[in-house]
Amino acid sequence: MRPKSKVRTRKKISVPKECFLCKENKNPIFKDVEVLRRVLTERGKIIGRARSGVCSKHQKDVTIAIKQARHLALLPYTAGR
Repeated sequence: MRPKSKVRTRKKISVPKECFLCKENKNPIFKDVEVLRRVLTERGKIIGRARSGVCSKHQKDVTIAIKQARHLALLPYTAGR
């Protein structure tokens, strides 16, 4: 018989139930870097909707705004070492 392997448990990530952009009645703009940093990891990756709690409409707008901000060098493409 095979020895039983250890079962890994996953950590539950607390996800906000409401979109913070809908709540504050804001649209993401590439100039507003503080709002865009809330949807980025410390490495500079865009966090998905399931983890950030942003609605689908604003997630699309956020990704476009982040890409524009990266192009204008307001946000980095990757984290520095």
